[in-house]
Amino acid sequence: MALRVGVLGAKGHMGREVCKAVNATEDLDLVAEIDLGDSIDSLKSNMVDVVVDFTNPESVMANLKFAIENDIHAVVGTSGFDKNMIDTLRSLLTTHPKVGVLVAPNFGLGAVLMMQFAATTARYFESVEIIELHHPEKLDAPSGTAIRTAELINEARNKELFGAMPDKTVKALDGARGAKIGSVPIHSVRLSGLVAHQEVLFGAGGETLTIRHDSFDRSAFMPGVLVGIREVVRNPGLTVGLENYLKLGKE
Repeated sequence: MALRVGVLGAKGHMGREVCKAVNATEDLDLVAEIDLGDSIDSLKSNMVDVVVDFTNPESVMANLKFAIENDIHAVVGTSGFDKNMIDTLRSLLTTHPKVGVLVAPNFGLGAVLMMQFAATTARYFESVEIIELHHPEKLDAPSGTAIRTAELINEARNKELFGAMPDKTVKALDGARGAKIGSVPIHSVRLSGLVAHQEVLFGAGGETLTIRHDSFDRSAFMPGVLVGIREVVRNPGLTVGLENYLKLGKE
């Protein structure tokens, strides 16, 4: 039986792409398209199994509370998630243990691989910085992808017992050295003509390594969204990061 899918933020850039992608599949049925001014109650009346949320940080938590309390699985691509929001979701899910929620900083399969490659590479290089580049309509900086990448890099560096990165800067304009997540500086660019791009720059004595991912069209995120929709029903509780649904070399 096909999964019944609803989309929140259905008229936005990502929402429209999700609707097209779901409509193009045989194992998923798009039964609810909800946007500003529409009633979220249609998720219930249309018996939605999985809701995909690409709305905004101001409304996403209320949307997820409604979904969880009505035993509807959720795939979330809305940006701006922080630790408090994650903790709130974990708390909500304790009373609905069969519901699955996926919060993914990025649905691009290449971007997910970039993050995993960066975490592996961080074990071998003493210096690392991140540059993320997005369209000027993006509401948050740094991006969720950059933050998640930095978190993975910090975890790897901590396991290797790396000390502080070499940096003798003693004078700098505010922000010139980026915003730090743990020990990793992140530099955010907002520029017309861009979609979503990220570079992770590693350095050690005598060499550098750059890992870069570019998304030129929002359709590139749809294979990952479809993976999320299909897998979230099999994974109750909260999952952070699409990589947890991918085998990534595991049998």
